[in-house]
Amino acid sequence: MTITKLTTELASFKFSTVSGYFLQDEPSTDPDTFDYSSQNFGLITKEYDSEIANSHEIQWQRFTEHITHLNETANPQTKYKVLFLGRHGEGVHNVAERRYGTKAWDEYWSLLDGDEYGTWLDAHLTEVGISQAQTAHDTWAQQSESGIPAPQSYYVSPLHRCCQTAQVTFEGLDMPLTNPFQPLVKELLRETMGEHTCDRRSTKSAIAAEFPRYRFEPGFTEEDELWDPKVREADEHRDRRLLDLLNDIFATDENVFLSLTAHSGAITSILEVIGHRRFPLATGAVIPVVVKAEKRARDGSNWHIGILNV
Repeated sequence: MTITKLTTELASFKFSTVSGYFLQDEPSTDPDTFDYSSQNFGLITKEYDSEIANSHEIQWQRFTEHITHLNETANPQTKYKVLFLGRHGEGVHNVAERRYGTKAWDEYWSLLDGDEYGTWLDAHLTEVGISQAQTAHDTWAQQSESGIPAPQSYYVSPLHRCCQTAQVTFEGLDMPLTNPFQPLVKELLRETMGEHTCDRRSTKSAIAAEFPRYRFEPGFTEEDELWDPKVREADEHRDRRLLDLLNDIFATDENVFLSLTAHSGAITSILEVIGHRRFPLATGAVIPVVVKAEKRARDGSNWHIGILNV
């Protein structure tokens, strides 16, 4: 039994988005034109109901104080976390899909390991993708000077393009846990699985050789046991997988500010299962979300909100 399955059996949460903090929450914000790097990650300048006299003047500090207040005043079965969801930079597979068109890519080219231009098996970043990750690095550095709460935990997909993006984005920042940078590799944080060879991960030993400081969650297997060359994961199954991931993280991580470096499909599913509006990210982009989680406990055959003794 894997650690994720064990966590799912022991604890489960009802997730919801708490909107009104970021421009990406607003229906009027166009995902196609929004630039997180020039908009303070989308943080809205506003006052919060929990503010008291002599509160911080810097918006990020006011936001951090407010999230702390939400957790301090919440009932024991409720917790709030802020997830910084970052999509990997442009990969060689993204370039190949544009080259051949989505239909030809899905039906033929994605099933191969590569073409005359190179391989996309467990796709790596292009130079553009590295530049996009560097933009994220520079944005974090700038926002750090403006009081953004530094992530207290870092999670990353096992696929190379995410490991590489996280490394360029966070390594060497003047923030806690970034020097050295040692994120936790999470199997379920990966892209839609099956058929497409760009979404087949490398072996654990190969990942460890390339990113020697990265940590692996318990039960992480040497070989990729989830990717199937004949079956593509359905959207609803991906949603279930990312819901399992969130249950795992919320049950085992008491930190509040978390970074997850992942993929378009994985982030789409996370936003779906927490009830956030659909917000497709460009390669290299980041979206912060405030998530409320209410703990459930099993009572016979029914799930209900309550205290979970484990």
